Amino acid sequence: MYTSSNKLLIEAIWAPNQDIIWIQRIILISFGIAFLIIAAKIKLILPFSPVPVTLGTFAVLTIGTTYGQRLGLITIFGYLLIGMLGFDVFANSSAEANGLTYMLGGTGGYLIGYCFAIILLGYVAKLDWDKNILKLGIALILANMLIYAPGLLWLGQIYGWDQPIIAWGLTPFIIGDLLKLALTASIVPLIWKLIGRKRH
Repeated sequence: MYTSSNKLLIEAIWAPNQDIIWIQRIILISFGIAFLIIAAKIKLILPFSPVPVTLGTFAVLTIGTTYGQRLGLITIFGYLLIGMLGFDVFANSSAEANGLTYMLGGTGGYLIGYCFAIILLGYVAKLDWDKNILKLGIALILANMLIYAPGLLWLGQIYGWDQPIIAWGLTPFIIGDLLKLALTASIVPLIWKLIGRKRH
């Protein structure tokens, strides 16, 4: 058995070294941003919805759970800043559709929800919920709800509440998000167990 230390998973994998702490953080933030970009580009376009199915939520859930609130938020803010500057980092962004204009489109609410999800997951990770598959699963469900809530509200405001907002922005993604949620809820506690076994 591993002992509970209230450490984040990333701290257990790569222990902070005060002599190079800023280098460590820059590397982790860069890796997290790259992860978010790659995950966003792995997508399935839905002809009936302005929101594509991507692995972006999987990346957000994983970063929030392993990085914690502070490093996780810095990472997501860095990702959003790069996108705001016009780089092609979002699911449907391109050389023609990018920057703040793209961010204010159909996916804007979900991008805001990413921040809320990371705040929640970073908090529960410090409570050691990330070491228990059931507790982490509950936290991930709540985190998904925090992503969907502003996402759906945003869609309603942009396209009008007379449109099939739920059919556009929720129902097509439920099965995929449950699979991504289950993957994160399984992998993170497993890594903790492997770390604990290695130390004993």
